[in-house]
Amino acid sequence: MATVRIAGAGLAGSAAAIAASRAGADVRMWDPSRLPRNKVCGEFLTPEIEPVLASLGLWNRFLSLKPARMTRTRLIFDGRTAEGRLPETAFGLSRLQLDSLLRGAAEDAGAEWITERAPAEVDLIAHGRQTRTTGGDRLFGFKAHFHGPPDDAVELHFFDGVYVGVNPVESGVTNVCGLGLESRLRRFRFDYDSLTDSSPCLRERLRPLRRSMDWLSTGPVRFESRLVAPVPGPLLSGDALQFVDPFTGTGMSIAIWTGALAGQILAEGRTPTEYYERLRTGLSSQSRWCARLRRAVESPLLRRIAHWPPPSMLYRLTRPDLRLN
Repeated sequence: MATVRIAGAGLAGSAAAIAASRAGADVRMWDPSRLPRNKVCGEFLTPEIEPVLASLGLWNRFLSLKPARMTRTRLIFDGRTAEGRLPETAFGLSRLQLDSLLRGAAEDAGAEWITERAPAEVDLIAHGRQTRTTGGDRLFGFKAHFHGPPDDAVELHFFDGVYVGVNPVESGVTNVCGLGLESRLRRFRFDYDSLTDSSPCLRERLRPLRRSMDWLSTGPVRFESRLVAPVPGPLLSGDALQFVDPFTGTGMSIAIWTGALAGQILAEGRTPTEYYERLRTGLSSQSRWCARLRRAVESPLLRRIAHWPPPSMLYRLTRPDLRLN
């Protein structure tokens, strides 16, 4: 029986543990963090998540949590709005619920969760971003939940070095999650109520809602990709592998997919080369388009015309290929 050792018990680590356990491996995962918990996260799941969760035997359990369903998208660039329908239904589920689902399923499958730091030698690193950026105008993320009238759209508000996503999750809750330049956030002393109130469109959108938790913040964050296999060393999955701009809405789906793929490959004794080749096939195009779109939304001139392309086109350009085979 193969043994699979995993550093991290979040989305990627738990998905890896489930896949490896289902393939017959003896699995241990180390994570000293208190899980599950609320985290800064867009809490948006792209339609590609269905076959990934189905491969882990979790699709029906996921649906039983009653995730919000979204059929429309709305992009607001400095007050100019572009709307459209999503090609397929997307889902909203809080990290608290999704982490609980995956971690519980990993333990049910036989994986052992050890609440300590991982040993030096592991087979998979799945415990989040590996580097921190210093100097320059750094990026920070923030998030809070709100109660009030739900909507079936995912919204992205871009304004003055900041963007904020607004989308429903389970139980009639709306998640408000953003990313901003440190220089912009410092103007508001990291007061996110004042920041969101500074955008007329976002202020109007949140007017009927009531914040139901304290703001969470994380950072600094850095966009990076490690799709080239590190040699030697453990496999990477989730944010440890790649952190692309969250406005694509693919972060959670990619974390679960890369974890499941890594667990499957490790349990079957396949090579790291095969793993990273499949990752490049699935993620390279998305990474390129994310970089281009990030440059576009950072430019005031380009933001003036950014509402012209239909949102459905931008959505298609940033889709990953999350097939497991």
